[in-house]
Amino acid sequence: MKLRMIASTVAALTLAAALSGCGGNTEAAGSKVSADCKPASDFGTIKKGNLTVAVYEAPPYVTFKGNELGGVDGDILTGFAQKECLSITTVSAAAAAVIPTVQGGRADIATGGWWRSKARADILDLTEPIYTDQMVLISKDGLNKVTDLKGKKVGTVNGNVWVDDAKSYLGGDLQLYKAPVDLFQDLKSGRLDVGIDGFGEAHQNSNGLKVEVLDPDSAIKASLEPPQTCLPVTKGNTALVTALNEYVESLRQDGSLEKIVVKNGFPASSIKTGDARLIG
Repeated sequence: MKLRMIASTVAALTLAAALSGCGGNTEAAGSKVSADCKPASDFGTIKKGNLTVAVYEAPPYVTFKGNELGGVDGDILTGFAQKECLSITTVSAAAAAVIPTVQGGRADIATGGWWRSKARADILDLTEPIYTDQMVLISKDGLNKVTDLKGKKVGTVNGNVWVDDAKSYLGGDLQLYKAPVDLFQDLKSGRLDVGIDGFGEAHQNSNGLKVEVLDPDSAIKASLEPPQTCLPVTKGNTALVTALNEYVESLRQDGSLEKIVVKNGFPASSIKTGDARLIG
């Protein structure tokens, strides 16, 4: 899923976040830390004793319901925060505002199955790959080729890495949505012929529609190889990135990461990411 595009300046990003409907901060339930807790690592966060997480509702990548984080990213960060003696404070945002929220210094980490990309690595620090995702087409007819998009009503969530390529290929005729729920509502109603999204989110919301991995095509670069997800972190906080990498690797080694991804609808093989790479 979700390699989100990057604006060029912090000022523009902050404005985008405000216009995209960023919500307030909420401390996750059950995140209180005992006085005798000893953190496993040493790193700084925006607010001492807190891990501030930018989040939007995007199952199975991340959920925020009843003041609890869920989904793959949420499960990982809940365990990480407990190990590091941190309470979790969430900053809710529209999908396209999550990355700007972290770049602008309003959150420590972005959640939502974000893909590792060259553009993102320029402005944020990225963890090592956690699991792989796939770019997919959602339709009634089982379409799976870029050429299938011609002449169709096509939509996707704004901010995805493929937006510019899809716009270019379709001559600018691409419907953009603020949230996945809106995209899938229009697909189910027939107002759209085809949706473009990530594997996990599409399977979570397909409800009878066919989900097919998009055949590789250089017209849309994100389709060329399975993207690797990560947890993007505020630029320069390398100690936090190191701590996250070590924690995720411990989950991988003891089998917990496989259980997390499978519980959230991904195949066990998705944690076999291969060597780290950047798309785009």
